[in-house]
Amino acid sequence: MRKAIEGPAKPRFCFSHAIVANGFVFVTGQGPMDNATGASPDNFEAQVRQTLGNLKTVLGMAGAEMKDVVKVTVYLTDLTRFAAYDGIYREFFPTEPPARTTIGCQLPGILVEMDCIAVLPD
Repeated sequence: MRKAIEGPAKPRFCFSHAIVANGFVFVTGQGPMDNATGASPDNFEAQVRQTLGNLKTVLGMAGAEMKDVVKVTVYLTDLTRFAAYDGIYREFFPTEPPARTTIGCQLPGILVEMDCIAVLPD
């Protein structure tokens, strides 16, 4: 089984927000853009919260929750902000956090991007 999840906002480029396949949800990299306004916060911490909120929204559209996430990949433009990002991340994954990889990289116009894999609940 393979099903594309579209929304909450139409992508500008060629991708689906998530793919549901064989009991898993593969969420495309989400950034800090507010889907209602199209704007991204200027503040790093607010960008991290918005990005995690966007992951949560897409997961919900696929029938999953943050507790169902098994793997997260995080891209940060500044690894010196790791502690601040990790503190916010813990708010969204307070117990049994998923496996995680954090990568320092260049991101055009944003400070953080995240993708994830989740298991659909039974």
